[in-house]
Amino acid sequence: MKAIIRFATVEDCSSIHQLIVELSIFEREPDQVILRVEDLEKDGFSANPLFQCLVAQVGNEIVGMALFYPRYSTWRGPTLHLEDLIVKKEFTKKGIGTKLYMAFIEHAYVEKVQRIEWAVLDWNQNAIDFYKKSGARLIDDWRIVQMTRKQMESYLNAE
Repeated sequence: MKAIIRFATVEDCSSIHQLIVELSIFEREPDQVILRVEDLEKDGFSANPLFQCLVAQVGNEIVGMALFYPRYSTWRGPTLHLEDLIVKKEFTKKGIGTKLYMAFIEHAYVEKVQRIEWAVLDWNQNAIDFYKKSGARLIDDWRIVQMTRKQMESYLNAE
């Protein structure tokens, strides 16, 4: 089974959305995806895209993706944040995730970014082991902080 890794096109958005839903189920948050295919089309493929995405294609089927976007570090300069890397369950353990991961790293290196970063759930030991084996450093003394739009609104209206 040969997977081709390439940059996503707008035509891939439905498949990308399906992968995002599959990931939300795996991460035990199936009700959290509010993003629509149309949002992906607009946000990723407009004149000023908010993200880039690599896809893994086997035959005519998109079986995996790595979605990322630029950030800026006040210490390092340009960085890339890998938001999600997922391979359909029936295509795992075939090296496709590794190919996507390597393609993301290669892209970042070619683009001369100074750091790449991502988050991993503390219970996803397979991913943790994979990342450690690749030479990535897990940072235990930092915590991810998030606010949803509803939480932002609540905070702004609290006064």
